[in-house]
Amino acid sequence: MIEVRDLVKRYGRRTAVDRLSFTVEGGQAYGFLGPNGAGKSTTMNIMTGCLGPTEGEVLVDGLSMTEEPEAAKRHIGYLPEQPPLYPDMTVEEYLAFAAALKRVPARDREGELERVEALTMLTGVAGRLIRNLSKGYRQRVGIAQALLGDPEIVILDEPTVGLDPKQIIEIRALIRDLTQRHTVILSSHLLAEVQAVCDRILIIRQGRMVASGTPAELERDLAGERFLQVTLKAGADQGLALLQGIPGAGAAELLLGAAEGESAFRLESAGGDLREAVFRACAREGIPLLGLTAGGMTLEDVFLQLTADDAPEEPPDQPAPEDPAGEEEPS
Repeated sequence: MIEVRDLVKRYGRRTAVDRLSFTVEGGQAYGFLGPNGAGKSTTMNIMTGCLGPTEGEVLVDGLSMTEEPEAAKRHIGYLPEQPPLYPDMTVEEYLAFAAALKRVPARDREGELERVEALTMLTGVAGRLIRNLSKGYRQRVGIAQALLGDPEIVILDEPTVGLDPKQIIEIRALIRDLTQRHTVILSSHLLAEVQAVCDRILIIRQGRMVASGTPAELERDLAGERFLQVTLKAGADQGLALLQGIPGAGAAELLLGAAEGESAFRLESAGGDLREAVFRACAREGIPLLGLTAGGMTLEDVFLQLTADDAPEEPPDQPAPEDPAGEEEPS
């Protein structure tokens, strides 16, 4: 669906994207993760034809974004981090304007506006000025313009940035609905954001790919050591003997601070989840199991480790173009 080949983007002496390559298959939702300044927005602007690469190329359904931009762009709907809204237009006026820019045939525009307004739940506010909408609804308007023309691929750059928790939940639910019909690429620096809606995750750091795969694959391959904290109503020797006899168990370390008559252990796993095995061993030996807590490096820990910021401060991605029409307006 989309193939990014050896993409490079430089701003003077600064390299924002550094030999980045990946493939996006159709029918899936991809999370594009990275800290601020990692190159996410720059990469998305190149993928959508809004910015030219210094080197490399982007193919959309086999069409080169640099050599055949008009044909390639027809396959993509794009919501930039700053939605390109005109606050003095009504929602319907703006979407009609965007449909004309996207060359949606005039005979189809009314039906297309009704379709995207219903999909993004904007029908009830179609006659309102964009300046008078909440930020959550303005994000919906931005997503609606990205869906005009029914593109196969929808690219969303930080779609929930600046929203309150209720608005975030609403936008995530909308994105999940989009994944039923479109290939979605969602950019964020929040792991929970992409875990909620995405099938696969791409993590970049300083313009380079550092990890990719499904959430389960990344957690399995990168999350590292797993352990259990086990609290038993038993003496230390008795508890230690029980835990060391469990198949698949690694080292068991006695922890300090347990109450009288109890013992607490840190039990490492030599492979797999040991919680059921610990429960069954305690039941078999008649030893009360008072506590069983899974521990280890989570996927969020892995992300933070992979994207640790050890570079000097740089401006994030690229300077935002001056666009009075995109400025924030009061609700």
